Amino acid sequence: MPPRRKLSDLDRGRAIGWLQDGVAARQVAQRLAVAPSVIIRLKQRFHATGRVQERQRSGRPRVTRQREDRFIQRQAMQQRMATANNFRQRPQATTNTFVSGQTIRNRLHNFGLRARRPVRGTTLTANHRAARRAWCTQHVRWQRQQWAQVLFPDESRFCLEPADGRIRVWRRRGERFAEGAVLERQRFGGGSVMVWGGISTRLRTPLYHVVGNLTGVRYQNEILQPLVVPALQAIGPRAILQDDNAPPHRSAAVNTFIQQARVNRMLWPAEQPGPEPHRAYVGRALSSGTATSPSSCQSGSTAAMAPAGVELSCLAHNGGHTRY
Repeated sequence: MPPRRKLSDLDRGRAIGWLQDGVAARQVAQRLAVAPSVIIRLKQRFHATGRVQERQRSGRPRVTRQREDRFIQRQAMQQRMATANNFRQRPQATTNTFVSGQTIRNRLHNFGLRARRPVRGTTLTANHRAARRAWCTQHVRWQRQQWAQVLFPDESRFCLEPADGRIRVWRRRGERFAEGAVLERQRFGGGSVMVWGGISTRLRTPLYHVVGNLTGVRYQNEILQPLVVPALQAIGPRAILQDDNAPPHRSAAVNTFIQQARVNRMLWPAEQPGPEPHRAYVGRALSSGTATSPSSCQSGSTAAMAPAGVELSCLAHNGGHTRY
């Protein structure tokens, strides 16, 4: 354990008493578990000033007063997206001194405010918010038995190579192009894979690999007929399809097929990223082992049955946070 560097007022008085009694400075340091230099400086200060207390240290003077600090905090709370340099004008005008951007950041840090990456959300109009509120009001009192009748399907696209530029490498100066320090990557990305899946509290569908662009006709012929309709039949006569507002899901061909097949469809408000809160609820039921895969859904699909964890991860894909 390293020795202490500071003493309390009581320990300083005890150290001066021992020194006046003839105890060596090294022995006093051992008794108080401090470095010998601490006792030597204390002895010199006592002989020079006659006091054991440390002299008041001025430090670097603050360029902003508490009033300016509170103003900086209010500005940051009102203008969340502004930079630290935008908050420098008021303190500089009042104190007539230069206020750096780091000073502004230090003041904000004292109030617990730190720069973070904002969450990306969908632009909502007044009509969008009203539609979302109406949807939530309609379904807020639904019970478990009612949600058990709902099938949540969706597609998810996975990038084969990371593209966020956050990979780091340990290297010395001059080793920029050394072997092992160069990351090989496709110039325009390594492609992606799209899969489709559906879940409910009673069952889960197989994953379906979507090759190419998914159109309304392909969505009807490759997903609705062989996968969605058998899954809804397995759920029961009151089964409900809850898909999002993607263009293939709302095409004229798909709407006509939904009506002819007499599929109950839950309307989803416009500009809604996806039903992630309900999928999380369904995911807990799937992870508990209460959901099964209907045998009727396995026929007509080109994808094999995947583990439950893979299917759940492919459905929570949007990344945007649903706001109600």
